[in-house]
Amino acid sequence: MKKQVFLLTVLLALVSVSSFGQNGKKIYKAGLEFVKNMKYEDAIAQFTSAIALEPANEDYYYARAQAYDNLSKYAEAKADYEKVILFDPKNVEAVISLGSDCNKLNSFEEAHKVLNHASVLDKHNVRLYREKVITLIALQKYDQALKVSDTTIKLKEIPMDYYYRGVIYRKLNNEAVSKGEFDKAIAKDKNLVIAKLALADLILTTNPMEAMKQCNEVIAHDDRNTDAYLLRSEIYKKNLDYPNAINDVSKNIMIDATNPDFYLTRGTYYQEFNQHTNAIADFTKYISLKPDNPDAYFARAKSYEGIMAFDKAISDYAKIATLSEFDMRAQKMLKEAKARLYELNRESDPPEIAVTSPVPIKDTLQIRGDKPAILISGKIKDKSKIKSFLINNGNVAFTLKNGEYEFFSNIDVSSIDKITFVAVDDYDNTKTLNYPLIRTEINPPKISIIAPYTSDDGQVYLEASVPNVSIQGKISDQSQIKSITIGDVTASYNRNELNPSFTAILDVSNLSKFTVVAEDIYGNRQETEYKLNRESPAISANNPMGKTWVVFIENSSYETFASLDGPIKDVASIRNSLANYQIHNIIHKKDMTKAEMEKFFNIDLRDLVKKNQVKSLLVWYAGHGKFINDIGYWIPVDAKRDDEFTYFNINALKAGLQGYSDVVIHTLVVSDACESGPGFYTAMRSANEAPRCDNAQVAGAKSAQVFSSANTELAADNSKFTATFANTLSNNRNSCIPIETIVKSVTAAVTTVNGQKPKFGKIQGLDDMNGTFFFVAK
Repeated sequence: MKKQVFLLTVLLALVSVSSFGQNGKKIYKAGLEFVKNMKYEDAIAQFTSAIALEPANEDYYYARAQAYDNLSKYAEAKADYEKVILFDPKNVEAVISLGSDCNKLNSFEEAHKVLNHASVLDKHNVRLYREKVITLIALQKYDQALKVSDTTIKLKEIPMDYYYRGVIYRKLNNEAVSKGEFDKAIAKDKNLVIAKLALADLILTTNPMEAMKQCNEVIAHDDRNTDAYLLRSEIYKKNLDYPNAINDVSKNIMIDATNPDFYLTRGTYYQEFNQHTNAIADFTKYISLKPDNPDAYFARAKSYEGIMAFDKAISDYAKIATLSEFDMRAQKMLKEAKARLYELNRESDPPEIAVTSPVPIKDTLQIRGDKPAILISGKIKDKSKIKSFLINNGNVAFTLKNGEYEFFSNIDVSSIDKITFVAVDDYDNTKTLNYPLIRTEINPPKISIIAPYTSDDGQVYLEASVPNVSIQGKISDQSQIKSITIGDVTASYNRNELNPSFTAILDVSNLSKFTVVAEDIYGNRQETEYKLNRESPAISANNPMGKTWVVFIENSSYETFASLDGPIKDVASIRNSLANYQIHNIIHKKDMTKAEMEKFFNIDLRDLVKKNQVKSLLVWYAGHGKFINDIGYWIPVDAKRDDEFTYFNINALKAGLQGYSDVVIHTLVVSDACESGPGFYTAMRSANEAPRCDNAQVAGAKSAQVFSSANTELAADNSKFTATFANTLSNNRNSCIPIETIVKSVTAAVTTVNGQKPKFGKIQGLDDMNGTFFFVAK
């Protein structure tokens, strides 16, 4: 589209300026005369005027492009060649010239594409192949370049073809063939400077005399050839003839005083010739022309060292460190620069160590009680870099901030009576500091609320809607307690008693939460926030089952049995299904050991149930189970395979439940554990006809029921037993649902082909007056 618009614009312009055609041609011819006389700037001005009169004349663009090439203005020439090709896409010479300018502008990929197009237009154009050799060498496609060079020589050889072949073979590390190709180029043109210098550079090491001869011949023919002087200076330097080497580079500086590389080279020769003052002058000149090259700073720093100007050498080495962030060469030099800085900065003063926390008291460090570790922080000062820092022979990390090193570490101090600090700097200057360790008590008090009932997540369940609540609790601490506050009320307790109980009357009428703060005599302070849960009064008022609690035992991460994902999902499923029922509190225990299960059912749960007057209790177990010799077991997470003693005996659960049967009216145990067998198999019964929700006699009569799965394998991750139980609860639309209804649904869903089905009945040893467990909807 752009091409069409351009051509249309040109055609319109052609019509409008047709009367000026003769003038355009005259101007064009004048431009050609300027080209003949090598006045290219004037020629370009003429061609530009001609283009203004005849913007569609491709000859004018082509002539101007060639004039630009003669002035080395390759970008401008490239733009004109592109316009020529726009008018005449088959103009091979314009296409090749465009590729040549791409090469000169280092746009080698573009040159490759352009020259490939030219080869489609004219497969026998030797200039095309010659230019393509240059492109392929630049793209490091040496094998392809060699093949194209073969074609060039077949079409029409010139000395430069052999020069390029010599370059290619040298790139391919075939120096013998490379030398032969350079020799051919020189034999065909004894004045081919580029080939003579390439040959000299190739044989500089193996045949310096012949290399010198080639350089001398070039200089004899052209005494302003800087490449020849530079190469000859390298030969002089190889022969340790520094005066002549320096003299040749000086000639180059006289020829081109703006070339920074000449100053760097001569400075290097001066440095190697031990003339550091002259070297510094040359390196400084180079830096003024190219301030971001790390080579000059590194070289100048070495010469500064040579004249004992160490402060200036340090400054130059430091500059390399700054440049290394952005310059790959500087990064490579940084290691050596740091090594030089290391030696220049050598000193003999030891580091200074200051402990800032804990603050030393009378040259001692204090740690309270029998705490096994202490957090220590401090600072280290030194003129040099700190190499290592140890506390009690252990390495400690440190960071540099504002000229000082800061450290922070948790140190194990068990069974030791002192702390030793050792700092070593880069020059092995060492400082050792010893502090005796004095122990005091630093553990914060532990707070627990006994009444009203408080869950593990800090929720305090209120039994009635009253403005004032009596808070009862206990403090555990190694030291005597200095103060206890509950909200803005000071609690009552025995100040002379360790681990005292406390009480306080708190006005909760406008509160949703409160904070208990306990502080011991050593200033150790504990603040614990509790949230008030007022759902209990509403539940109890409308719930014939009374205060109802649910206990989940979720064992999934076993040590020797297969771990399970199922219990996690099962408990979550049942919890979700209970969300629409009147549940006063849920206790969720995870991954319990045998000892934890025994303590929980015999002591912890007993105390909680009695203090909070729980009337209905559901215990749900999800995890592995076993049935051995007519005894059911729940498998703790620390149980050992085939070691019956490590299992949790169901009879221990029954004994625990008996401990609070005087308070609890309704007890329901659900055991979703395979191989738990019938659990309480004796006196198991089938589910009777489901009682109605308004049956006060059944709701008020004691019940002790068990419902267990009856699989024969270890627990799986997908429990149909639990899924059906949860779905029955979730899909209930009545004001309540008795356990018998759920039992029937679950039994129908999970009864196996061979007749195995879940077991439902009474718990032997607990009072059961034919009541039942109702789930009462909110």
